[in-house]
Amino acid sequence: MYIIVIGAGRVGYYLTKALLDEGHEVAVVEKDATICETINDEMGSICIRGDGCEVTTLSEVGIDRADMLVAVTGMDEDNLVACQVGKYRFNVPRTIARIRNPRNASLFKKLGVDVTISSTDVILEHIEEEVPTHPLTHLLAIEDSGLEIVEIKISPESSAVGKAIKDLSLPPESRLLIVIREKGKYLVVTAKTILQAGDRIIAMTTHESEEALRIVLRGA
Repeated sequence: MYIIVIGAGRVGYYLTKALLDEGHEVAVVEKDATICETINDEMGSICIRGDGCEVTTLSEVGIDRADMLVAVTGMDEDNLVACQVGKYRFNVPRTIARIRNPRNASLFKKLGVDVTISSTDVILEHIEEEVPTHPLTHLLAIEDSGLEIVEIKISPESSAVGKAIKDLSLPPESRLLIVIREKGKYLVVTAKTILQAGDRIIAMTTHESEEALRIVLRGA
């Protein structure tokens, strides 16, 4: 697979090394001449100094034959533009953008970026695995639908404990699917399902409704 990486900071550097180790063909676009020289010295002549948002630069790295473009600069705006140029000017099949502000995720999706990766979300999700009072973890984004599958942990302090699903004011875009209880026992959610402390809820929702759903199930 031929992959173009925009931005050779810390994320881009290690991503490029990993992709090369897996046998992919990689080209890197980086504005900083010193960083470009370092990558070329270590990994071969794969880095071109230039602006990954510009058509001429992308043409120079052969974007017309790229299978994927991954934009991982430290600027959300640059990552968005690079992905849009790749997708709409050169018909790159797959675009991935790093975002620093998780609130930009829905905008990037609406503007055609196939996948967004938020380092903030990744860190939060690792915290959520350890801290039950912050109980929402992303499991899966359903492409081209705006829907996400999430897991929500019901804490003992939640006001939802002891309530039936039918008595909760769930966001209209959200649906509870499965309740997972101790020892891996699970229940398909119905209107009469009573929530218990420690339940893990698998739910389908939209990015915009995540916070409302979390508040309903956490009760705070």
